Amino acid sequence: MSTTLVDMGAQDRRAGKDAEFSAYMSARQAALYRTAYLLVGDHAGAEDLLQNAFAKLYLSWDKVRDHGALDGYVRRVMVNEHNSLWRRAWKRREHSTDTMPDTGVHDEYDDGLGGVLWSFVQTLPPKQRSVIVLRYYEQLSEAETADVLGISVGTVKSQASRALAGLRARAPHSLHPHESGDEAR
Repeated sequence: MSTTLVDMGAQDRRAGKDAEFSAYMSARQAALYRTAYLLVGDHAGAEDLLQNAFAKLYLSWDKVRDHGALDGYVRRVMVNEHNSLWRRAWKRREHSTDTMPDTGVHDEYDDGLGGVLWSFVQTLPPKQRSVIVLRYYEQLSEAETADVLGISVGTVKSQASRALAGLRARAPHSLHPHESGDEAR
């Protein structure tokens, strides 16, 4: 079988695409994994979510015009994938863990608030959780969060407000002492 000039050109373009994609993935995998973990709440699920997002990015690599916005594109894919997973009935019944749930889990020391608060964040509806993760854990602005999620800034604000109200309602009294006047003591 002989290789034509057209075939060699296609091979060169594919090699260039592969090199660009590999460089991007290597540079951004750790930061994007953090977002995936915050969305999913477990390591195995985060790895799967990020792998799916990278696969979709690779398939669309030639169509992406602004390579400076790749992180936003990948975050958007992860949020959409995560939300679609929650729509599947089997996902609501099945949760993977690394250990058997015979005993309670004790979070490592983190000032007493982080582990408790994170357990409440994990109970939020997917849209509210996505807003909280992107706004407060990833520290994106309201406009950036709206762009990643494909919603308006007003929707980001309302979802964040609802989520924070829900977190306050579920949080133990000790997590927000300022509401009882304890801060003066």
